[in-house]
Amino acid sequence: MNKYLQMAITFGEKLLIALLIVFIGFKTAKYIVKLLNKVRGYSKLNSNAKSFLNSFISIAIKTVILVVAAGIIGIPTTSIITLIGSAGLAIGLALQGGLSNIAGGLMILITKPFEVGNYIETASVQGIVTDITMFYTKLTTLDNKTVTIPNSTLSSSTITNFNSQEARRVDLEFSVSYNSNIDKVKETMLEVAKANKLVLKDHPVTARMIKHDSSALVFALKVWCKSPDYWTVYFDMTEEIKRAFDKEKIEIPYPQVDVHMKNK
Repeated sequence: MNKYLQMAITFGEKLLIALLIVFIGFKTAKYIVKLLNKVRGYSKLNSNAKSFLNSFISIAIKTVILVVAAGIIGIPTTSIITLIGSAGLAIGLALQGGLSNIAGGLMILITKPFEVGNYIETASVQGIVTDITMFYTKLTTLDNKTVTIPNSTLSSSTITNFNSQEARRVDLEFSVSYNSNIDKVKETMLEVAKANKLVLKDHPVTARMIKHDSSALVFALKVWCKSPDYWTVYFDMTEEIKRAFDKEKIEIPYPQVDVHMKNK
């Protein structure tokens, strides 16, 4: 009886110490996560990224604490670590695609190549980003289709973000007749550009002839606007230049072909 009583007392002491370590350790884990959220660089992360990292760090710390507590009680830690490793490997193999999507989503949330509300282009689709989850990113196309892209694919693709900069340049081309006065064409285009209220006046406006086409002279007009105004400026300038050309009697020619016939 004394032997069993001594064993019970010893086990009770170890159990009490283990429970104390678990209690203090869990409180410490919570404090570490809370402290980490106050770090300047960490606090700037996307809310989804912070939530994921907080959970991961908390689970990792608590797992270590439980292993230590189990070792104090007398459970072989080597067996526990082996079991955790085997379980992790099995889960990792089963969720290989899902884990790669999580990793891709985490990279997107940390590096921020785009954010919700941005208009982006990938190798296969264009659209407005409506949602970024840990597994998928959702885009809404201009014709109101929803496209769901796995984060693993998106994080390894070339992405063009049309809203990352405050201003964008609108590039337009116009064809005029070979009989047109070059200076008059450029002057007309510049006047239309300067009259448009959405065109940024503190950015350069360029109107130059760029090539001699088969049946026309081709001019380029380059203006700058705020990124959200891109398509408004694009369509407005296209229409206003046509009206200005008509007013100034600048001809926009049809494709022409000269045919020479020889009498035999």
